[in-house]
Amino acid sequence: NSNSMADETETKERKTFNGATVKDIEPARFVFALAAHFKKSGKVESPEWASLIRTGAHKELGPLDDDWYYVRAASVARKIYLRPGTGVGALTKVYGGSKRRGAKPNRFCKASRGHLRHIMTQLKNAGIAVTKAGEKGRWLTKDGRSELDSIANQCSRK
Repeated sequence: NSNSMADETETKERKTFNGATVKDIEPARFVFALAAHFKKSGKVESPEWASLIRTGAHKELGPLDDDWYYVRAASVARKIYLRPGTGVGALTKVYGGSKRRGAKPNRFCKASRGHLRHIMTQLKNAGIAVTKAGEKGRWLTKDGRSELDSIANQCSRK
């Protein structure tokens, strides 16, 4: 009797979730799908200066893809999903790379902060990310997390 009661309560408490989350989808596939969603929905807008900048001091040229800003915004949203509390400084290390210094040995160089701050602001204005009082970094809102999961779910069906 006690086992059957435990089984009943366990099935009542267990919520079924048939969809995929961001962690279940291949990162590149998810980021491009989310970037297309950002561009189509208008939640993130590419600024006028996006075609003029380099993404870091270690880069010789700016991004060649016209939609690079949406892809970077999607990647930032995914990083915040996977590691809540991530700030601009941490993202500069993630998107940094090796600076070629001619005959001298290469050294690691952080990415530019300006475009990352701008992306974070746009994610906040779109209601996807939020700052917490008294804490550094960004967190996803409940709506933002569900939006990313719905895009992941769509990716898993394709």
